[in-house]
Amino acid sequence: MMQQTPPIPEIIQAIPLQSYLILSTALFVIGIIGVLTRRNAIVIFMSIELMLNAANLLLIAFSSYKSDASGQVFVFFIMAVAAAEVAVGLAIIVMIYRNTRTIDVGFLNKLKW
Repeated sequence: MMQQTPPIPEIIQAIPLQSYLILSTALFVIGIIGVLTRRNAIVIFMSIELMLNAANLLLIAFSSYKSDASGQVFVFFIMAVAAAEVAVGLAIIVMIYRNTRTIDVGFLNKLKW
């Protein structure tokens, strides 16, 4: 007789909450390091998205452990806003590249008045 897999919430709850906290913290720290040390605008943009996904992971983990769907609803809205941010941010980066032929943040700092 074939054994059925448990539903998703039971699988998620089998992983301790501390593992989600460690993974999310590691992702967030990697994102912060990327924002603070890189000069390429696209890499900085990806690091910001990584930090957003770390926060989403925590919301989903806490939502699952509390058996409350409100965290998952927040993640849905955060992902919708992040998608709009990506569209606008990449459009700005493309326009900056067309005008200056670089996306180096150090060079763009010189464009201040």
